[in-house]
Amino acid sequence: MTGPDSTAVRVALWRAIHVDFDQPPHVFVDRIGLELADPDDDWRRRPDMDPKATAGFRGSIIGRARFVEDLVARHPAQQYVILGAGLDTFAQRRPGERQVFEIDQPQTQAWKRRRLVEIGHPVPNLVPVDFEAGDDWLQRLVDNGFDPTKPAVVASTGVSMYLTKEANAATLAKVASLAPGTTLVMTYLLEPDLIDEQDQPGRAMSFNGARSSKTPFVSFYRPAEMLAVARDAGFAEVANVSGKEIADRYFAGRADGFKPSTGEDIVVATIG
Repeated sequence: MTGPDSTAVRVALWRAIHVDFDQPPHVFVDRIGLELADPDDDWRRRPDMDPKATAGFRGSIIGRARFVEDLVARHPAQQYVILGAGLDTFAQRRPGERQVFEIDQPQTQAWKRRRLVEIGHPVPNLVPVDFEAGDDWLQRLVDNGFDPTKPAVVASTGVSMYLTKEANAATLAKVASLAPGTTLVMTYLLEPDLIDEQDQPGRAMSFNGARSSKTPFVSFYRPAEMLAVARDAGFAEVANVSGKEIADRYFAGRADGFKPSTGEDIVVATIG
């Protein structure tokens, strides 16, 4: 059975490395993703798992995960939708806290359901959506018990860069059609000239790696552009949260100097 893509596995393993390698206090604690991925015994020797070489990327993954889950914890909505969920483990780490809907490709969802049963963790509402076949993810969501008349938090992290700007705008517009009070939190990659000089080699490496893996980055934004896209989609309240803000909020004062690289911001948009 085909499992999750390599990017989803990498995110899960980086989360585990944060707990095992980086000094406390830990910004985000998740080792269930490692259980799910069940990698080979030598996974730590992979080049993309080098704790020092990948620290900036790992920091970005950890920081955005913490931000999103802090937002979910503060939000009154009881429905939480994760677009492109991959190996997300919110439902296993915080069972019963929200009604969780995870959207991803059918083969990924079938694999994840099997693995969760095997290791004895709760299975959330896994919503299979065949994007290549033109499935309507919102209709699939409703078919699986989502109530579009009630507010929700919709999260999309590490996805927008793989989609065209037209596809991203369509996603924002679809979320903006949901009930008042719904909040979208979505990460996006900045245009290259907005990235700090010390992080430029890392961006080039990730860009080339994505292209060689046949999953190229295709969309980059300036914050003002992304906020305009969200407003045009119909959101009443929009805000940009920079990667530097995430670093200041969650990584300040660390003795080990561990912090995220620059290059990824977050848009938070709420329906009035």
